[in-house]
Amino acid sequence: MAALAWLLIPLVAAIGAGLWGSWANRTRRTRSDGPELDGYARFREAMEKPRSDARGA
Repeated sequence: MAALAWLLIPLVAAIGAGLWGSWANRTRRTRSDGPELDGYARFREAMEKPRSDARGA
């Protein structure tokens, strides 16, 4: 009976992981990558600007 209990632990963990994975994927579909891509575009624009030297040299 103890061996059966040890076999149930991974089974319950796999079921829990599957449920969590399906829930996490469900919430991901409703979001878009818009804000992240906008932030990346602003970052690239800032990196492409010529550097203004603050030392006054």
